[in-house]
This record gives sequence, C-alpha cells and structure tokens, in this order.
Amino acid sequence: MVSICYHEAVPGHHLQVGQVRYLRDELSRFQRTTFVSGHGEGWALYAERLMDELGYFDKPEFRLGFLREQVFRAVRVVVDLGMHLELALPAGEPFHPGEAWTPALGKEFVDERSCFPPDFAASELDRYLGWPGQAICYKVGERAWLEARAEARRRLGSAFDLKKWHAQALGAGPLLLEQFPTELAGGQDGRS
Repeated sequence: MVSICYHEAVPGHHLQVGQVRYLRDELSRFQRTTFVSGHGEGWALYAERLMDELGYFDKPEFRLGFLREQVFRAVRVVVDLGMHLELALPAGEPFHPGEAWTPALGKEFVDERSCFPPDFAASELDRYLGWPGQAICYKVGERAWLEARAEARRRLGSAFDLKKWHAQALGAGPLLLEQFPTELAGGQDGRS
C-alpha cells in the first residue's frame, strides 16, 4: 500500500493534478482538462521509483510491496501486447509454447506471475481487454520521465537540481510524450 500511496497521492497524481490546478491560468485548455495517460501514469510510476531512490521504502515489507507492483506491471504489459497484437508465445517459452494469446492464457499468466489474488487479477485482465495499450502507457511514460531526467542531468552536470527539474516538468502540465523532451530542454528555472 505504501507504493500505491506514492503513486496516487504525493508525489504521484495528487501532486501532479494539484500542480495543474495551481497553474490553470498559465496552461492551455487542453492541459487543464485532459489527462494524458502516458504522461500522467508515467509520472505516477516515476514517483514510486523516485521514492525508492530516495530511500522511502525503508522497511523490507515496503520495498517488497514496491517490487511486487513492478512485477505486476511487467506482467500486464506482456499480456496487453500479446492479446491485442494476437501474438504467439515463443516456441522455446515454457508457458504454452507456440500458442496464441487468448484471455484464458492471459488469466493463467497473470495468476501465475503477478502475486495478486485471482479475483483482482481477473478484474485487471478485463481492464486490459477493454482498454488496449493502457497497461503499456504506464511503463512507456515512466521511461519518458526517467530519460528526460537523465538527459537533464547529463546536460546540466553539477548544476542539475532535482527539485527545480520536477517543478519545471510538472509546471509544463500534461503533455504528449513526443512533446515532453522538447519542453524540458529549455532549462531548469521552473518554466520551460
């Protein structure tokens, strides 16, 4: 639950949405009224990882919960891609080699690998079936946030300031992931 708290509250969605509300007069109508899944869920996953990097999963059970969530997200990416692209499992894979992904195989895969109760896993599988690409956007978005931060660190060197970078990144409001690196390339003064 600690990991989910960081995802949903602070520094996750609560901070992110609060920043949009705070800057509403400076943002476009699109940015004030649209939740861009890759950007938003990417931030929330990035926020969880940030809290791990900062040492806030200071109890073994907290860190284990964070890692459990990471495993679950990896499992759901595999299932989302497999089912919606109608892929076959690799011939050398021990899990149903050569078979095409189906909802039944997806459920079995999630049940075996997610470390979550079957009823929760079943509801998540229904979510993937009804919302193609949604599970993937979390991880793609997280990668965009991590790459943008790494690029700022590389570019600024010892002048990089994590708080200022976060203020700039969140101050830009919701963005399409294609816009994100360009918006953050302008500086680290709290505005792009």
